[in-house]
Amino acid sequence: MDNLYKYLTEHSTPQTEALEWIERQTHIRTNHARMLTGPVQGRFIKMLAAALAPKRILEIGTFTGYSAVCLAMALPEDGHLDTLEINDELEDLILEGFARAGVSDKANLMIGDARETLAVLRKEILEEGTRPAYDMAYIDANKREYPDYYRLVFDIVKPGGYILADNVLWDGKVYQSPVPQDRQTLGIAEFNDMAAQDPRVESVIIPVRDGLNLIRKIPGIPFEK
Repeated sequence: MDNLYKYLTEHSTPQTEALEWIERQTHIRTNHARMLTGPVQGRFIKMLAAALAPKRILEIGTFTGYSAVCLAMALPEDGHLDTLEINDELEDLILEGFARAGVSDKANLMIGDARETLAVLRKEILEEGTRPAYDMAYIDANKREYPDYYRLVFDIVKPGGYILADNVLWDGKVYQSPVPQDRQTLGIAEFNDMAAQDPRVESVIIPVRDGLNLIRKIPGIPFEK
């Protein structure tokens, strides 16, 4: 832990016991603990969600459930979170974390490929009307697919709603010259360009940890059905 992150952690509200458990289990039971949201960013997205006051949140990329718990804790009593994860081996860990955090009644885990699940959600929301649209979406999954996630999620977030994306600075690779040509970096760079150039939204990149892109759908744009 570098000195800056240590200072930020020590001077932010401590994480809950349930989040400490998820963090510990992530280090013990996975080989990708670096992907964990962590206490500083977790506190930030929880407070941001509480300020934006969504009732329905969609998360793309659960991993071990840390960010999902942070988002669910910000929801009102009648709020709901759908969270998508491709790795079914993490299901037991995720669900136990939800139970320990007391958010099992608000958080619904959907296992499967995110793009396929999003296609189903789009059909249910836009065509069948069997599921309400979301007030907020949080993207933190396969970096190569960020542009696809943006296209798929845009119309199922209500006008005036928010799309938040993690890792948009990608260790500084997106602003290197020249930009590295690996698929992950190119995917994130394209996503950031899409948001910056989209007249239907306003956006700002916040340099918290590896970068968060906060995107707001401008009210007055017709909700497509």
